[in-house]
Amino acid sequence: MAFLPMNIKEVKARGWDEVDFVYVMGDSYVDHPSFGAAIITRVLEDCGYRVAVLSQPDWKNDADFLQFGKPRLGFFVTAGNIDSMVAHYTVAKRKRSDDAYTAGGKNGKRPDRAVTVYSNIIRRLYPDSVIIIGGLEASLRRFAHYDYWKNTVMPSVLFDSKADIISYGMGELQTIEMAKRLSEGYPVEALYDIRGICYAVKTSDYVPKTVVELPSYERVCESKKDYAIAARKELEEADAVRGKTLIQRHGNYILIQNPPMQPLNTKQLDYVYSLPYERWYPQCYEKLGGVPGIQEVLFSITHNRGCFGACNFCSLAFHQGRAVTVRSKQSVIDEAKAFLNDKRFKGYISDVGGPTANFRLPSCEKQKKAGLCKSRKCLAPTPCPNMQVSHTEYLDILRELRKIDGIKKVFIRSGIRFDYLMEDQSDEFFEELVKYHISGQLRVAPEHCSAAVLDRMGKPHIETYKKFCDKFYKLTGQMNKDQYIVPYLMSSHPGSTLKDAVELALFCKRENIHPKQVQDFYPTPGTISTCMFYTGIDPYTMKEVYVPKTEEEKSMQRALLQYFIPENKSKVIKALIKAGRKDLIGYDSKCLVQPMNNQGNKFNGKNNGKKQSYGSGKNNSYSRNAKPNNDKFAKYRRKKK
Repeated sequence: MAFLPMNIKEVKARGWDEVDFVYVMGDSYVDHPSFGAAIITRVLEDCGYRVAVLSQPDWKNDADFLQFGKPRLGFFVTAGNIDSMVAHYTVAKRKRSDDAYTAGGKNGKRPDRAVTVYSNIIRRLYPDSVIIIGGLEASLRRFAHYDYWKNTVMPSVLFDSKADIISYGMGELQTIEMAKRLSEGYPVEALYDIRGICYAVKTSDYVPKTVVELPSYERVCESKKDYAIAARKELEEADAVRGKTLIQRHGNYILIQNPPMQPLNTKQLDYVYSLPYERWYPQCYEKLGGVPGIQEVLFSITHNRGCFGACNFCSLAFHQGRAVTVRSKQSVIDEAKAFLNDKRFKGYISDVGGPTANFRLPSCEKQKKAGLCKSRKCLAPTPCPNMQVSHTEYLDILRELRKIDGIKKVFIRSGIRFDYLMEDQSDEFFEELVKYHISGQLRVAPEHCSAAVLDRMGKPHIETYKKFCDKFYKLTGQMNKDQYIVPYLMSSHPGSTLKDAVELALFCKRENIHPKQVQDFYPTPGTISTCMFYTGIDPYTMKEVYVPKTEEEKSMQRALLQYFIPENKSKVIKALIKAGRKDLIGYDSKCLVQPMNNQGNKFNGKNNGKKQSYGSGKNNSYSRNAKPNNDKFAKYRRKKK
């Protein structure tokens, strides 16, 4: 199957005199189901529509936007796989030099706030054309939201972009329905009853009905308490079963969000992943060096959607939803077998995962009819007693994949919920995970060790992680394998004081963890943690939350996690003094650093003979840990012998 046409020459080569839709995106075009743009465009194509892809158009010149003329039905606009501001800037608001979703890997091929820029250009050139914005950037900015880069509250992106509709969430079903009605000649107003969309009406035209009203844009700008209330309600109603219509007033207009679209069921997911993707990028990108983002996912398989873990700093709950849905076993097996026909395939499946790799079941039976609970999380601070836990289906799929002739290894790299795994009464999956599915390192996300911080994150307490590690290394030792846990750790999350950061540093020292990179909390739109960062209020309790905001404190929290690096010594000492922990400056083994007048030890502390390192791997977005305690590892090996 050919790539969709990317320019007017390719449109004419297909014999088309016009296109139905122009799909405008901020990424380079990659036709792989790990890229949302590929899924939506292939779904539209399969429904019989003529779709042209306008990838990374020059926003400083109208020529790219004019080449296709006015499409018959309208424009779809997305920033790409991630928010354009996150793609462009680090958490320190420094410009990134690279971009994994751009051919050649260099930054600068899309504008800041790409959805808004592209949509405004289209509105100017084609005033009466239908414009539908979607993808992560539009979805997370659908209400009035705090913008970290401007450090202010911005209105819904619908107003700044001048678009007609926001398609929020994963988008396939509402896209199909919107395209159908537009093709039947209905005006855009006839789309307003479709689930999974946002639109706006003048206040004078609004017909009152039963809704949940959020504090207005003006109120959330003026009152942080109102902002917190709005943020909580937005998340509470983000459920396809029980979610209600939400409205938010913006001046003389009312933003209306219809309830979420139902997530795709197994049959629908199988259909989406069976479409004829090229699973690569067009030839025109080869001379630029290709699109780096494809390499990690080229031979990966997505088997599920949704995540009922719902960490407060993660956008998944707001965008993709908490309800877990899955593909069938046969669909996953068929995709794996298709890899064998690709000359680039060397026998290694890089991942069989999703938002959380080891979820195959709804969180509980109740949520199928009543939706997921408003008032509590499924896993944190402790697992819900109603949660159903089983890895049977997932394990069955992995076993079948291992049997396929030509597949050498099947890895799990997208991350597992260790707390969910520890609730499984059977050890079968854990044992086979350790034996067959780890490529040296297993990524898990404890994030912190302080109970107070973990509660703000919506994560389980550290005791669960410790039990998981003990079991992992016991199994690893029994199997004589050289495998390690890679813990993701985060500094400066709302709720994390300097004393909490010291506690995390001591935890790392005890566990012999030496992060190569440390991830500061990044306040992206639409998350509960970002609400806490902006307001200093926990929206679930409405109580005050400490927020580390100054660059000085954030740099001290980062330095504490990398206390062993000589260049961090002065910052660590300053942080320890400020935290009232001078006892951790000295020559005792319990200390984190030695005094500034001593330069004897390279790692600023005694290591008791343990090998230390700065971590391993490239492009690590969080932390890496050093090798486990060799004595402990050897103990399990001796038992094996």
